[in-house]
Amino acid sequence: MSEQQSKPAVIQAELILKYKKYINPHYIRVTLTGDDVPKFAEVTVGVNNKIFIPPAGVEQVYFPEFDYEKGTWNHPPEALRPIVRTYTHRGIDLERKEMIIDFVAHGDQGPASAWAINARPGDKLGVAMKAKTSHLFPEADWYLLVADATGIPVIAAILEQLPATASGVVFIEVHDKAEEQDLSTKADMQINWLHHPNPGENTVLYDAVRELILPELPTTRFGYVAAEYNAVRDVRQYLRKERGWTLNELYAYAYWTYGITEDGSVQSRQQEQKS
Repeated sequence: MSEQQSKPAVIQAELILKYKKYINPHYIRVTLTGDDVPKFAEVTVGVNNKIFIPPAGVEQVYFPEFDYEKGTWNHPPEALRPIVRTYTHRGIDLERKEMIIDFVAHGDQGPASAWAINARPGDKLGVAMKAKTSHLFPEADWYLLVADATGIPVIAAILEQLPATASGVVFIEVHDKAEEQDLSTKADMQINWLHHPNPGENTVLYDAVRELILPELPTTRFGYVAAEYNAVRDVRQYLRKERGWTLNELYAYAYWTYGITEDGSVQSRQQEQKS
């Protein structure tokens, strides 16, 4: 089987903003629509996607194209090249041809946040995902879910997919009580909201995990950590090095790095995902 055949295809679609709403003061739920939404029918809710934000004054999304003969990407001219960011596939409604993506609204400093804050119905956004069904978590007796605001979409998706037989603990760091969300699950999960006004400047998540009484083997367990780089690193090292959790028992992914732009933190986040 060739490399081209062995890799799942990438679905790309130019979608338009149908409507948006603030879930809380710093969280925007964006609902996109378009005839291509059904192409994503088999993609798992909660997996990463790529969004493509057209530059100012450009009304169309110009996607890069992959040259399979050369094995390289062909990008559009600089003036047309969209800004690419990684987000979470939060939901899909095939009958309505709607796709949901949640954004943390942290001002106009970041291009994705700025787009979500300023976008109006009819504005276009590119979305790309691998055409495959994934599993966010393995079957286990007990789950530990850890996140800051950026990780809420994937944690929410996991909670919605957990079976009623599962149990565990959730720690989510947000600014204050106004930033808490209603999360749905059939599982017996203890959801703890941790408040801190300056994300990234603390060890709130790490401290909470260290204070937690973890189940002992033979109870099967799985942890999912999605937060700022330093928090992810500290929690991962504690669980793996001090508590003996294996690679298969823990998935840790850094969504951002304190004090560094997304472009500047890509390398550290990729290293954290693989470690």
